[in-house]
Amino acid sequence: MGVQLWPFLSRENPYAVPWHWWGYAVVVAAAVPLVWRRRAPVVALVCTLVATSLYDLADEVPAQPIWYGGLIAMYTVAACSSRLPRVIMFVFSVGGGMLLVGSSETALRGVVLFVAAYAIGRASATSRAYATALEEQASRLKYERRAELERAAERERARIARDMHDILAHAVSLMVVQAEAGPVVVRSNPARAEAAFDAIASAGRDAMVQLRRMLTALKEDTGSRAPRPTIDDLAELAGQVSDAGLDVTYSTSGESRPLLPDIEVAAYRVTQEALTNVVKHAGATRADIRLLWQDDTLMITITDDGRGSEPSFPTGGNGLVGIRERAAAFGGSATMGPRPDGPGFQVLVRLPLAQAVTA
Repeated sequence: MGVQLWPFLSRENPYAVPWHWWGYAVVVAAAVPLVWRRRAPVVALVCTLVATSLYDLADEVPAQPIWYGGLIAMYTVAACSSRLPRVIMFVFSVGGGMLLVGSSETALRGVVLFVAAYAIGRASATSRAYATALEEQASRLKYERRAELERAAERERARIARDMHDILAHAVSLMVVQAEAGPVVVRSNPARAEAAFDAIASAGRDAMVQLRRMLTALKEDTGSRAPRPTIDDLAELAGQVSDAGLDVTYSTSGESRPLLPDIEVAAYRVTQEALTNVVKHAGATRADIRLLWQDDTLMITITDDGRGSEPSFPTGGNGLVGIRERAAAFGGSATMGPRPDGPGFQVLVRLPLAQAVTA
């Protein structure tokens, strides 16, 4: 409004009377609709254009070089209105200006200014739409990333829970078996009693080492989890269980190959859990661990000569569920049940070698 009133103060009045009040009224009427231009841009533009078209009804008014109110209203229509209303108002504004303005120079100047205001408004709308799309995409990616991190954390918690169960169940089972056997033979066979207590200490130390290794990896965000159990450690595991009084044999066949560390850990843990179940539930005297390397599968078979065929032998529990989950996590499978070739129990785990490390 101040800019439109400036000609009343800056231009020399050629008339013998002051500027006509009509000019002041039209300037105010053309500026007031801009107050609600964002809520009703089309209405604001129409009101502004109608008001400015009435300016020349009085003679004693100064010339207005540019009607800024109309340009601002056109910019708002281009930036905020939908396609049909803004196109109609653009054609109405430009066409009406060319028809009503007497001077071709003034008409051309008005057309250029209104086209520029419309173009700037569309550019502003496009820029805001692009920024909004980027924000929505960033928000969606952030949500997806957070969801993925939560899923990864859940998988990590499940992995840690399985490892803790396997480590503690294995160690505690061996310690309980040896602790129960020690007092029985302490007088009749001191050497065997001493071996039992040594086995208890060895199982406890091994469990402490593995738990300390796991807790260290949890404390250090970038810390390495190595060394981790591997297939090469299965022979040592068999020897450890043998020291506890169960006769365990270990054999492999086929051409071995390098595996991803996580698959090696899975192979070790399922074997460890199977042996733990033998010690805790089977009442067996002998167990066999056999690894069969095939073209695309590693077969791990753990058998025992215990009472696995009896109906009372447990067929579920966290241990067996954990074996199935570990195998399934790498696209493999696990089956378990009575031995097909005699009394006892058998756990058969298949791990695919599609993820084997290329040598």
